[in-house]
Amino acid sequence: MSSDFLLKPAWPQLSNGVGAQYGAFTTVRAGGVSHAPYDDHFGAGGFNLADHVGDTIDNVVRNRTRLAEYLSEFSSPDLQWLSQVHGTTVLNLDEKQGSLVADACISTRANVVCAVLTADCLPVLFCDRKHGVVGAAHAGWRGLAAGVLENTVFKMKQAGAYPEHILAWLGPAIGPSKFEVGKEVREQFVGADTSTALAFTLNKIRPGKFYADIYKLARIRLQRAGVEQISGGQFCTFSQPDKFYSYRRDGVTGRMASLIWIKSQQ
Repeated sequence: MSSDFLLKPAWPQLSNGVGAQYGAFTTVRAGGVSHAPYDDHFGAGGFNLADHVGDTIDNVVRNRTRLAEYLSEFSSPDLQWLSQVHGTTVLNLDEKQGSLVADACISTRANVVCAVLTADCLPVLFCDRKHGVVGAAHAGWRGLAAGVLENTVFKMKQAGAYPEHILAWLGPAIGPSKFEVGKEVREQFVGADTSTALAFTLNKIRPGKFYADIYKLARIRLQRAGVEQISGGQFCTFSQPDKFYSYRRDGVTGRMASLIWIKSQQ
């Protein structure tokens, strides 16, 4: 696996002041072994990392092994995959888990990798570089409306983070010109916060339909939670088939992974 197949947050060199460094990236659809429709869009092996989308288990295991081998170049990471359900549960991976059903996770320990899988939904990576807390969240519109990002920030605060020190990176998601939703989705957001109306554009061709800017919605929710250092949000998974999987575009497709972790002390 090559770093050419990764997207990284445009964050400054991350350090918590005592030598711990942080790793963070999102994979793309190229660089693996999966066959169509999970391939790289050009007929070569795709890097699908989800075991619930119809790809063969052998291909998924081989792709996950490639990812683990890449991570091992930096440290000896502990990577556990969440069972995502479009909810708001946030796990602290430093604690013993009876279940991994959740849509976000955090950690304060070296080598514990926080990871989420997406293919149009928004992945958000978090880091309090001063207090050594990291997190990852899967935010589709349901989880976003229900508060998964606010819950992640709250869980990070419980672990010692401060919102004003948190960096949040919005990874690749469906773009604002492609994410069509019904008026009931708009009403869920606007009913809770009228400022979110700015994130919706009326579809003039299809009555009762709107285009939603999931990046803008996430920024509003994060800012309400006290997070101001927000970057990313320039991709569109739907419009970039050469780079990203997209469920809305293809139906049957793979998933990318967004990961963040604290590297071992050197």
